[in-house]
Formats: sequence, C-alpha cells, structure tokens
Amino acid sequence: MTKMKIKKNDDVIVIAGKDKGKVGKVIQAMPKENKVVVAGVNQVKRHQKADAMGNKAGIITKNLPIDVSNVAIVDPKSGKATKVGFKLTSDGKKVRFAKKSGETI
Repeated sequence: MTKMKIKKNDDVIVIAGKDKGKVGKVIQAMPKENKVVVAGVNQVKRHQKADAMGNKAGIITKNLPIDVSNVAIVDPKSGKATKVGFKLTSDGKKVRFAKKSGETI
C-alpha cells in the first residue's frame, strides 16, 4: 500500500463518480481504508430516531467516505486538479508541492 498524499483540510476536486467536478475540503482522511470524507460530496440522507442524549428525530444529511483515487488536489494557482510531489527545502524539511504549478501545498 502506498502512502496517501491527501491530508485533512486539503482542497480537493472530485475526478470520478456521481459528484464529478465538485470541489470541497477534506474533513477526515482514512489512510488504512484509502478513503477520505469531503464536505459536500457523496452526501446521503438518513432517518434518525430521537434518543436520550437530546438528539431530535428527523432526516439528517451525512457525508460518506469516497475513495482517494476519485479525488485530486486543487492547484493553488490555477484551481484545477493536479498531482502531488514531494521535495526537500533548503532547511531540510519535506514539503508537498503541486506538480502543475510547482507551488507548495
């Protein structure tokens, strides 16, 4: 298994599936399952019962996980999908950069 290049709080664009073209922020990254949860993407409605904790009954909207292969990082310069690369800075830190523009993420 390869290391996931997408992290929490990254801006991503969906490149495949029913929500293709949508842009959102990664809420949760699940590297073991190779999935990410993106705000506003892959949403479903679920019926919820009221419980003793004070949660009300009703229909709630949930964001379900989407496979990491179906999303790509948004290039900070152009706003389009890009691949992620790694490079070492002059002070020895490893940083991620957008391959299209060369800007650090």
